[in-house]
Amino acid sequence: MSSPAAPVELSRTAHHLPAAGGVLVATALLAGLPLALGDTGRAVAVAALQLALVAAWVLATGIRGFVGSLAIGVAAAVGADLLLGLPEQPDLGSLLLVLGPGFLVCVLHQMARPAPRRYLVASLAGVLLLLCAVTAPAVLLALGRAPGGDRLATTAVLVVGVALLVGHAVDLLLPRPALAPGVPRGLPGVLLAVLAGVVVALLRRQSADPTGALAAALFGAVLAGVAALVAVGASFGAVDRPRRGWALPAVQAVLPFAAAAPVAWFLVLQTSL
Repeated sequence: MSSPAAPVELSRTAHHLPAAGGVLVATALLAGLPLALGDTGRAVAVAALQLALVAAWVLATGIRGFVGSLAIGVAAAVGADLLLGLPEQPDLGSLLLVLGPGFLVCVLHQMARPAPRRYLVASLAGVLLLLCAVTAPAVLLALGRAPGGDRLATTAVLVVGVALLVGHAVDLLLPRPALAPGVPRGLPGVLLAVLAGVVVALLRRQSADPTGALAAALFGAVLAGVAALVAVGASFGAVDRPRRGWALPAVQAVLPFAAAAPVAWFLVLQTSL
């Protein structure tokens, strides 16, 4: 009688280095392509990250209804990009045209699976999270079209990218005190990631006014904090499903950018940067 297989556990190097490489690629695309090609470059970069997130999320989470989940994710990404990338004055409320019908499609997709419908609730939760996550990066398209938005969108990308890289580097070296048993993430990594985001935002600000400095520091701290916490959440998923190959680092790299994009839009509206 064969003994049960030993649980697979990723080393700290395998957990952090591929994800950090993905962060570098995502940051280079989101910051570099708009610099070279303007709005077209930003649209290409956002679409590339969305497609990577769709494929990686479906593989990493093991959602049942594989093909349908891919189709829903791609359709949601295309719809969100068109709604926020084409109008001269995009309105984030238009995303309801994707999220509302998308919710219904997700439910029908899982109900239409052949019996026995195992893990229906878990798969439904997974595809609904994908729907929200894959539409969020499109907010960068709207932000880039706002007054001064090109600089602000690039600043947001750099804040998130640098914060994620600092978090991975610190946790690779010393993930202590650990935030949770078995997860190679520590409190110093989160705190230093937030500090790095503040530094990037301050370096990118244009005004010497102290009020502008405070707004920039708030922008960097909140955005980096959101990205760092989402990255920690993605690490929980990586520990839970360590056999998912390239998909796990891709989710770890892209998901924080997706979560931070709507927050960046809100912060720009509320602060004077």
